[in-house]
Amino acid sequence: MRNSQYAFTTTWRMHAPLQAVWSAIEDCARWPEWWKSVERVEAIEAGDARGIGALHRYTWKGALPYRLVFDMRVTRIEPLVALDGYATGAVEGAGHWRFTEQDGVTVVRYEWHVRTMRTWMNLVAPFAQPLFQWNHDHVMREGGKGLARLLDVPLIDIEHG
Repeated sequence: MRNSQYAFTTTWRMHAPLQAVWSAIEDCARWPEWWKSVERVEAIEAGDARGIGALHRYTWKGALPYRLVFDMRVTRIEPLVALDGYATGAVEGAGHWRFTEQDGVTVVRYEWHVRTMRTWMNLVAPFAQPLFQWNHDHVMREGGKGLARLLDVPLIDIEHG
């Protein structure tokens, strides 16, 4: 059986200072405080002085009745510009955060290129892929709304691609 592959892209636009948005995303240990789809983040390894190599275990719960648990290792940190990681566990693949700001609007783009590693997900993938896409979009919508609430700023829009 082949693992199913997914490529998700989400863009959040909000009236917020880039530094505040960056700080909230970089501090993944606090995500459960404002991102209701994140049930738990556990630090496994600290990484180097910049955070490269840090490893965290995430437990996610979307709108569908399942949880995803995976480990994410930080592979790149470019402050205020980029934050990348590689996931292993229920899903395996790369995640890329990109940050830009212009005229008081911060744009956050997240790209998630993964394959599912759980047998049941691969078995149902031929008919469930649209549901998995919908669930991912739901999780990311909740994240954008939660971040805007945390920063007490207007969320301009959320795009999924």
